[in-house]
Amino acid sequence: MRYRALHRLRRSLPPLRTAFAGALLRAMAMGASALLNLLLYDWETPVKIRFVSLLYAAGGALAFPVGLFMARLVSLGRHWEIAVAAAFVCLLAATITFTGGLFGLQYRSYYVQWHAPALTITWVFQFVFTMLTALYQFVVLGIRLYFPLGFIALAVASVWFARQQR
Repeated sequence: MRYRALHRLRRSLPPLRTAFAGALLRAMAMGASALLNLLLYDWETPVKIRFVSLLYAAGGALAFPVGLFMARLVSLGRHWEIAVAAAFVCLLAATITFTGGLFGLQYRSYYVQWHAPALTITWVFQFVFTMLTALYQFVVLGIRLYFPLGFIALAVASVWFARQQR
């Protein structure tokens, strides 16, 4: 049983070249999606637009290898339709999680000057609630920056993944 689980985990690891190339492409797609939306809405200053676009690109780059691994783990040995769904859900979840986490850390860095000294009980509460507030704001305000380019890139990546699994 243990050997079979380790073998499945090992088989689910994506090739390094695929993970790197996919992370680069995902970063470009997520950054372009955020950039296009922010430019269309005439949002803030060019410096802030560039920062948010880079944040989305970094989230996409970090999320791709993890999402690909999760999709491979879930869909290993299953039908094409399962592979498409697994890739869609896993890449979506990983991208939102990593980008939201980066957004939360950036949000936290702004408020750190008013928080208690690190690793105290008060600091833990402040950290947790600041991160939860940032994640809430990301879900409410930031998810829209993935549409339509990010959604199209997600669909294309899911179909590509399913074709590779055959």
